[in-house]
Amino acid sequence: MRKEKCAQVKEPNESENGQMKLQRTIGYFEGVSFIIGTIVGAGIFISPTGVLKYSLLNVGVALIIWTACGIISLMGALCYAELGTALPFSGGEYSHIKRALGSPLAFVFMWTAMFNKPASNAARALLFAEYATQPFYGECLPPELLKKCLALAVLWCLGILNARSVKMAAWLQTVFTVLKMLALSVIAIGGIALLIRGRKENTARFEHAFSSEIPDAVQIAEAFFQGLYAYGGWWNLNYMAEEMKNPSRNIPWTVMTALPLVTVFYLLVNVSYLTVLTPKEIVSSVAVAVTWADRVIPSVAWTIPLSVAVSIFGALNSSMFTLGRLSYAGSQSGHLPIIISMLNVHYWTPVPAMIFSTVIASIFIIPTDLIALTNFFGFSIWLMIGLTCASLIVLRYREPNLHRPYKVFLPVAFGMVAIALFLVLAPVIWSPTVQYIYASLFMLAGLPLYLPLVHFKIHFQFIDKITCYLQLLLQVSPANDKSE
Repeated sequence: MRKEKCAQVKEPNESENGQMKLQRTIGYFEGVSFIIGTIVGAGIFISPTGVLKYSLLNVGVALIIWTACGIISLMGALCYAELGTALPFSGGEYSHIKRALGSPLAFVFMWTAMFNKPASNAARALLFAEYATQPFYGECLPPELLKKCLALAVLWCLGILNARSVKMAAWLQTVFTVLKMLALSVIAIGGIALLIRGRKENTARFEHAFSSEIPDAVQIAEAFFQGLYAYGGWWNLNYMAEEMKNPSRNIPWTVMTALPLVTVFYLLVNVSYLTVLTPKEIVSSVAVAVTWADRVIPSVAWTIPLSVAVSIFGALNSSMFTLGRLSYAGSQSGHLPIIISMLNVHYWTPVPAMIFSTVIASIFIIPTDLIALTNFFGFSIWLMIGLTCASLIVLRYREPNLHRPYKVFLPVAFGMVAIALFLVLAPVIWSPTVQYIYASLFMLAGLPLYLPLVHFKIHFQFIDKITCYLQLLLQVSPANDKSE
């Protein structure tokens, strides 16, 4: 998209060599906090029942599936680590798919993500509002208007924070990650302490872990769906690759620290739940962590709902950050208006991209039914993961001389493509619904937009005028093009 000449915006923060670009301010510890903070959301506190339910209450099978899901997530994260170190650009999967598989597929990914990811952020904001307001209403339900207003306020506070300062957003993410891990530690240590005491009622579930009925293949697959959903978010690190210090070292080490740590905590927390509660009690509980706290630490059980709110807030912060970087990368490639890829001249942050993504998420807050529709886009997440891992394989053969500071064992990438293909096709085959057709048609609807706006570069003059006005209003300037 072409740019009309505008009044020059003063750029006091340009570097000495005249470059205007995102700054590398995220280190190893901040990267670990972002990944853990994204993965660990409300699910592990509220209702980690899906794996146990589809495992037919077989404790041994459920724990094996939790471990296997952690290993699969680590495999995917290591594939992404190779791409992130070889191509350390903002945009995550979008940038890698564009490089390896072409611009049209990348545009379809961005088109889908611009619907799915903001709706997911809206759902997180509404869930945070529900847990934050519930203590003030006791047994009654909080008013919907209040929850929506609070959700909007949280979205815009985090949007402004991420637009204002990457360092501040990273600091906030670190604080909230530490808080949620402390809460998980309380649950994990409580369960270990009860196991050490060796009471019969606490150890019975583990002495006969495989005594229950063994699930069939379809049920095991459903259990894997539930477990992998709980690990969702491991792919977000590559969205901030352009802003990581020493990405060739920090990206692999961040992945190899965060994923095993989350897996260990998930296992310990599930063991703790099973130490205190029976499998039937866990499956029937609305909020497992609250039920656990009522049994083990009733005097401070109120801290668990607070921990849930903290966990959701941290996950929302990292999701807002990554969505802004996706918009920024899409604009740099000409798939979104050029104003979105401009950086504020004072903060060196993608202010227009953060505003754009926050506005879209805010729209989803108003009609909550739209959020429910995103459930049928779950298969699209694994479709894009499969395409990204396929991009790694394509680049290995097409660009063998590309500098790769870290290289994953290639069969791991082939394995991830196979797993992603299974996770895309399985729900459509086992429980076909018309909503999957709607979701697929929506994804393909991006192509008719791609042809005139990107391929044929049809241009509208009024966009140039709007760009100039917004550039002056937001005090932003075009970023230097990333090297390809």
